Amino acid sequence: MHIQVVLFDGFDPLDAIAPYEVLYAGGMASGGAVTVELVSAEGPREVMSGTGGLALRAAGALDLERADMLLVPGASGRVGEPGEVPKDEVGAGEWKQDEFIPVLLGRALATELPALLERAMDDPAITVATVCGGSLVLAMAGLLEGRHATTHHLGLDLLDATGAHAIRARVVDDGDLITGSSVTSGLDLGLYLLERELGPRIAHAVEELFAHERRGTVWRAQSPAPATF
Repeated sequence: MHIQVVLFDGFDPLDAIAPYEVLYAGGMASGGAVTVELVSAEGPREVMSGTGGLALRAAGALDLERADMLLVPGASGRVGEPGEVPKDEVGAGEWKQDEFIPVLLGRALATELPALLERAMDDPAITVATVCGGSLVLAMAGLLEGRHATTHHLGLDLLDATGAHAIRARVVDDGDLITGSSVTSGLDLGLYLLERELGPRIAHAVEELFAHERRGTVWRAQSPAPATF
C-alpha cells in the first residue's frame, strides 16, 4: 500500500508528520508492506506550513496512478470569531504568518487540489484519509455530502453545514473515507490505518515504539445503531 500525504500552503505540520511517522514505522515493521511520501498537487517543492514559517519538502506530485491512499492534513492558523474573517480575503493573496484558517482553506480550494481529490473520491481503489481540518477541505469542495466524517471540534458545525454527517468521535471510518478529529488524532488515525490494513500486531508494535496508547473508539458506519439512552 502506497500512501501519499498531501501538503498545501498553510497546512498544519503535526497533522501531516504524526501519521507520516506512524505509517513509516508501520512500513518498517511490516517489511515494506506500507510506503509513505509527502506530496503536493503541484509536484516537488517546499511547502510552507501555517505554523511560524515552518516548511516541509514535498518529494513528489500527488499521483492517483500510484497512490492507494491519500492523507490530507488540515490548516494551521488563527481561528477567529464569526464574522471576523473578511470574505474578500478567503482564498486570496500570498501566504503570510498567522493567517485565518478559512483563508488558508480557501486558498487550497483555489488550486488543482480539489479536482484531484474529487477524482480520488470517485475511485473505489483509493482510500482518502484526513486529519483535523483536512475533512473541511473535502467538505468545502462539495465532496462529503451524505458521508460520515469528523474534524476539529470547532469545525463540526461547518462540516455539518456542507451536507456531511458530522460525528463527534476521535476517528470515523466510513469505508473508503477515514477521518480524524483534532490535531493529535493523527497518531490515532495512523495506528488505526495500520491495524485496518496490516493487522493489530503491526499496529501494536508501532504503538509500543512510540509509547502512545491509541485513544477513543473508532466510529464505524457499518455497525448497529445504539438505542436511545
